Amino acid sequence: MWLCGGRRQRRLGGVALLIFVLWLLLRRFNWSELIPLRLWGRTLGLQTENSQFLLEGMPFRIFGGSMHYFRVPREYWEDRMLKMKACGLNTLTTYVPWNLHEQERGKFDFSQNLDLEAFLSLAAKNGLWVILRPGPYICSEWDLGGLPSWLLQDPEMQLRTTYKGFTEAVDAYFDHLMPIVVPLQYKKGGPIIAVQVENEYGSYAKDPNYMTYVKMALLNRGIVELLMTSDNKNGLSFGLVEGALATVNFQKLEPGLLKYLDTVQRGQPKMVMEYWTGWFDNWGGPHYVFDADEMVNTVASILKLGASINLYMFHGGTNFGFMNGALEADEYKSDVTSYDYDAVLTEAGDYTSKFFKLRQLFSMIIGQPLPLPPVIESKASYGAILLHQYISLWDVLPSLLQPIKSEFPINMENLHLNDSSGQSYGYVLYETVIFGGGHLHSRDHVRDRAQVFVNTMYVGELDYNTVELSLPEGQGFRQLRLLVENRGRVNYGLALNEQRKGLIGDVFLNKTPLRNFKIYSLEMKPGFMKSLRHIAGWSAVPDYFVGPAFFRGRLWIEHQPQDTFLKLQGWEKGVVFVNGQNLGRYWKIGPQETLYLPGPWLWKGSNEIVIFEERTAGRIIQSVDIPYLGRTQYVD
Repeated sequence: MWLCGGRRQRRLGGVALLIFVLWLLLRRFNWSELIPLRLWGRTLGLQTENSQFLLEGMPFRIFGGSMHYFRVPREYWEDRMLKMKACGLNTLTTYVPWNLHEQERGKFDFSQNLDLEAFLSLAAKNGLWVILRPGPYICSEWDLGGLPSWLLQDPEMQLRTTYKGFTEAVDAYFDHLMPIVVPLQYKKGGPIIAVQVENEYGSYAKDPNYMTYVKMALLNRGIVELLMTSDNKNGLSFGLVEGALATVNFQKLEPGLLKYLDTVQRGQPKMVMEYWTGWFDNWGGPHYVFDADEMVNTVASILKLGASINLYMFHGGTNFGFMNGALEADEYKSDVTSYDYDAVLTEAGDYTSKFFKLRQLFSMIIGQPLPLPPVIESKASYGAILLHQYISLWDVLPSLLQPIKSEFPINMENLHLNDSSGQSYGYVLYETVIFGGGHLHSRDHVRDRAQVFVNTMYVGELDYNTVELSLPEGQGFRQLRLLVENRGRVNYGLALNEQRKGLIGDVFLNKTPLRNFKIYSLEMKPGFMKSLRHIAGWSAVPDYFVGPAFFRGRLWIEHQPQDTFLKLQGWEKGVVFVNGQNLGRYWKIGPQETLYLPGPWLWKGSNEIVIFEERTAGRIIQSVDIPYLGRTQYVD
């Protein structure tokens, strides 16, 4: 009896332990709100069968939303995820930007705001599955579609093909990325239920072997979850790869569009990988908005047809720094700093009418109460901030910057900098000596915009539309200076291989090519900005001053810092840094008139603000509690 009782007690103890372990798993992944409680194992993962998704053998619909960790301050990741849950979503999708994780060849960064493992683990903690979109190309209105600019050092480079120079670089990158990703797959206990192979390749389609290469690069490094591709309707049939589920991207639901998926893959579940909830903006254009009722009605129609959906974007965030992309169709157009996108949440993470309309829709479909939406954090208006000191760029040069000397102009990417990885972003100053004036012609070799100076006198600008200037005559030898800005590399289309920046060829004076340059790199990295703080030569700002110059002031905060927006009325064009963080570009042509400043980047007490102004400077900037992204225009 005693032995029998001991066995029974041990048996009961073992069952209790098993139940406790399962309880911990359920608590860890919050499965109860995603799939049936009968899910006990993790062996099958996300599958496709009879035109539906199955997760561990049980019917499953993907209600997804896109949010990019690299566009959102780390301190706000969880807040945005909780808002996803409160909207009724069960899946988060994110791109992975190669050009941030490997800014210099062979040097990898997955720390702080680039801590992908922490981001994905946080999604799991908050009960969200993940569809990972690791590229290597991501588009996303991001500089060069997420590809590192040092790839363009090779004059023969063929991006997004099986060109050896490209695949070797991708292999080295994936060798570092995949060990982070693989343990976070569903079958290994993580949140990743699917992985996308490249991105919208059907719109590029330069190499029929490329998609197979990317697929095998993933599989050979341990990816075991469902593979997907993503294309718009026109590229759908050209972006397929065997063994991956094709998904489609669009904003307007054309008649028969989802049925068109059946023509390329029969008997498979239908998924809209990118349902565009809004649109992005370019400098000089309007701020695009997409009608909330039309958007929600389209989402309802998609779901009524039995499809799964991912909202691109659920939360757009910000193109901090110099990371915005550009378009090049009829003409070059660079994207603004804000990636608000007129998405479900605003750039600062606030609710929109789209959120509450979608929440109501998903709640009806799910048939159970959703979590309460988190409380919105208030925004601060800190008022006017005086920029009381300045230093001219010409005074900075001899103290902080060592020029590269070259007989010929060198494009940004091929400058011998950053352990031979070149310069990726920012500005480059080209100086040479001229005698007399005359006719200056760029031969369309300026990428993207050059301010032209004789000594320190501003003469004019060269860009895609203006390719020639008259230089005034003068006595003796003078310095000709071209301050060239990289406004952002094109991120979509067939021109990716032509995205070198700076001077990409000869510039001519009176039909003679200029030679013997001093070239200064103005990438404005944190080390440079720190050195700038201590340089001698800062002076009080006069009543009127014309740049290029750096200006600085202080914002004093008495209490806990809050999000705010900086309005630069009276300033012309430049970049704003707060406590060393690059908030991004401003430009008086709009549409964007305020820059988002996250509260976690501010300190209680004194905060340093530095502005690099290219031309006409104001004296103050305003901290306001409401953003202004410009005159609106509805998406057609």
